[in-house]
Amino acid sequence: MNLDFLKSLVVIFGVSALVVFLLHRLKIPSLVGFLIAGIIIGPHGLGMVKDVHAVELLAEIGVILLLFTIGIEFSMAKLIRMKKAVIGGGGIQVLLTIVLSAIAAYLTTENINKSVFFGFLIALSSTAIVLKMLTERGEVDSPHGRMIVGILIFQDLCIVPLMLLIPVLSGESINIMDIAIKMGKAILIIAIVLLSARWIVPGLLHQVVHTRSRELFIITIILLCLGIALLTSRFGLSLALGAFLAGLIISESEYAHQATSDILPFKDSFIGLFFVSVGMLMDIGYMSDNCLKIAMAVTLIFGLKIITGMFSALIIGSPFRTAIHTGLGLAQIGEFSFVLAIAGKAVRLVSEEIYQIFLSSSVVTMTITPFILRSAPSISGWIASRHLLKRVDRLKKVEREGFPRKRQGHVIIIGFGLNGRNLARVLKEAEIPYVVLEMNSDTVREMKKKGEPIYYGDGTGKEILHKLSIEKARLLVVAISDPASTRRIVSIARHENPNIYIIVRTRYVAEVDDLKALGANEVIPEEFETSIEMFSRVLHQYHFPNNVILDMVDKIRSDSYTALRSVEFPKRHLFEKYEWLPEIEMDGYKVPEGSYLIDKSIAELQVRKKTGVTIIAVRRGPEVYTNPEPDFRFKTGDIIIFTGEGKSMNMALNYFRG
Repeated sequence: MNLDFLKSLVVIFGVSALVVFLLHRLKIPSLVGFLIAGIIIGPHGLGMVKDVHAVELLAEIGVILLLFTIGIEFSMAKLIRMKKAVIGGGGIQVLLTIVLSAIAAYLTTENINKSVFFGFLIALSSTAIVLKMLTERGEVDSPHGRMIVGILIFQDLCIVPLMLLIPVLSGESINIMDIAIKMGKAILIIAIVLLSARWIVPGLLHQVVHTRSRELFIITIILLCLGIALLTSRFGLSLALGAFLAGLIISESEYAHQATSDILPFKDSFIGLFFVSVGMLMDIGYMSDNCLKIAMAVTLIFGLKIITGMFSALIIGSPFRTAIHTGLGLAQIGEFSFVLAIAGKAVRLVSEEIYQIFLSSSVVTMTITPFILRSAPSISGWIASRHLLKRVDRLKKVEREGFPRKRQGHVIIIGFGLNGRNLARVLKEAEIPYVVLEMNSDTVREMKKKGEPIYYGDGTGKEILHKLSIEKARLLVVAISDPASTRRIVSIARHENPNIYIIVRTRYVAEVDDLKALGANEVIPEEFETSIEMFSRVLHQYHFPNNVILDMVDKIRSDSYTALRSVEFPKRHLFEKYEWLPEIEMDGYKVPEGSYLIDKSIAELQVRKKTGVTIIAVRRGPEVYTNPEPDFRFKTGDIIIFTGEGKSMNMALNYFRG
């Protein structure tokens, strides 16, 4: 057994746990802790880990599992809806970054080939870091989250052509037909993988699940993840992209959630190793000797990537604030840039000095990224609210969309997803006036054709809310998947209309207190509303009176779900005081034609005396007779509602049948 490798793992996990724990007390993201741990124990630090390559192998597995779980959370339908972000946003961002980076590099190298290759290195962003941060913050499905994820997917797709172009830039003789064949193979394997999502994998998983073996299910999921990643890498694609495609395949089956829960423990362990391995690359000695050069490189990288990310989002129609957030999220160097750098170094497109500067500046950008993403909502909101371009953009949107005339006493719905649509349907039936604000231009266009009072705009803008008459509205409902935007909307709405009633839907209960403090009247976290629905139904099965259940629900909601969050339940059995109740049931019987019950009264039938059940209601067509009198006579088609103990119910059914 290789004890050296085992010792390395013990050192990595031990130091990482200590560093992450200490930084957690300072409220510093865990990703930074893993990077710092890598710097400490790496070959350029204390040298506590010798076998760096073995750690890198495990780290790559971590990236694969991360992309796999992200793929499961997506679906083919969602990916198709994101085509504008993937193809449009991603294509513009990569092309712009390569061009601008090449121009900047040419000013110093005066070599067009090396300059273009430098653009290749800068164009890619860190899928692992950004997606992990977005997932932890619940922002994957937010407007900026969808834009960032779409661009990251396109960047991963670009690895194939970028790798194929390295020999071209190095001046080697190139066979165009060979490049075309390799590209064709890559496209073919993607098509095969995606088609299997519909025809092969669901059937395979169904057979595996039928064995009722959890071990077999987990092995099959890991096999699909690693196997498809390995298969795609054989055709020139990245392992991570293959893992993402594998996740997409499983997302189309009904076993996606179970697969995610089984893989999560593996992913979290291995992904920590990835960030540790990145930290090991940093040479503190070299950085201290060349800190000025590295600082200039980091500034250049951040500047270029923020500009290109922001510009690509603006071109495809994203609001200014979302565009800024996108640029900030893509500002770092990606892990796959290291692969390109090594390949470029082998063919002398990158000198040793440039490679070291690139390596150091890349790790610095990755280390800073968690702090940038944490502060991105505040930065983007602050810039957007003060920037002239934002105001011009708002005015154009207002003119183009033709906002409604001033109204009062209406409901403003922000976000037209499933919750927003259901609410709008109910308000329409109840003839309550409402307007909808949505940032998805395709949704706005589609719903306008159906007659919905829906308008395009960003609810974090004060001007947009006033166009919807926020100052005269009676109620505001915020139903979007962007925590930062939700907080800002609530704050602005409360300031502009102190009397408005604000209801907010949030995905996580951790948001409840913050939103209440900002001015929300009611915050509905999806996590606990599901719990309330479940325990209400359980209590109903134990025959708790409806008013008791409703009182419990109202108490929990009125106290901001504190009762559920504190988990302070009495030690005594919840239903102990109701144990004297018999097992009471309720059932119904429809009087058929020719039944002996027809024209018989309840008194004549003596139902209670002969069966032990009590008739509590009779439905006759649209009318319902509750607690019918003893002289009530039955007719054909009557539905008799009765209640009693289990054995009495069977006797009653037999008695009614004659």
